Amino acid sequence: MGRSLAIALARQGANLVLAARQHTALEEVADACLAVGGKAISVPTDVTQPEACQQLIEQAIATFGHIDILINNAGISMLTTFDQVTDLSIFEQVMRVNYLGAVYFTHFALPHLKASRGLLVAISSLCGKTAVPTRSGYVASKHAMHGFFDTLRIELRGTGVDVLVVSPGFVATDIRQRALGSDGKVLGQSPRDENQNTMSTDECVRQIVWAMERRKREHLMTLKGKITPWAKLLIPGLVDKIAAHAARTTVFEGK
Repeated sequence: MGRSLAIALARQGANLVLAARQHTALEEVADACLAVGGKAISVPTDVTQPEACQQLIEQAIATFGHIDILINNAGISMLTTFDQVTDLSIFEQVMRVNYLGAVYFTHFALPHLKASRGLLVAISSLCGKTAVPTRSGYVASKHAMHGFFDTLRIELRGTGVDVLVVSPGFVATDIRQRALGSDGKVLGQSPRDENQNTMSTDECVRQIVWAMERRKREHLMTLKGKITPWAKLLIPGLVDKIAAHAARTTVFEGK
């Protein structure tokens, strides 16, 4: 998703600072951005390290002079029921990447965003709006992300900085194949049929850019995603039953 979003923004002439752990992959994305008319630098970064996040922001300012938009997109998932977990460190790992990484980057970027009256973007998930069995750590991290950015939106009223939280559903990425299992190891394959009810990366990116252009406060993808928060208020028990049924019908190996 990050790659596709970067290229889409590059087509609009954006100056991009790309962050991820893998240097080679970053360079490939930067080259793709340059090829479509954007400007891009790649900065290998571990988002779980505050110092690394600070250095990236400093390099962005040194290269381009200002920051207009910060997109927090780093994410990792976990797939196992809680009673099967044998390595509790996966909860800390997921929280550090999905939640604290966004906190760190936002902290160091915020003075520059205030100066530019910029936009904060959090790529969250529909899991941040409701409970999803077998994803307790991931759900918790996305709920934390939602709470943080919703609070920040209120605190930043009057500063000119807008906060957008985007919540995709199932998107055709490798996040589920790379999810952590009960023992903390990467699963290697998705437990669900990726050919069913999965949004294309291009469509997901189109919606993200659409929401960014309008500086929306929140964007929920899919009809189910829009209905579920209201259903939780009116018929919470039924929503739980539907979620439980969906988990039972998913092919899943808790290992």
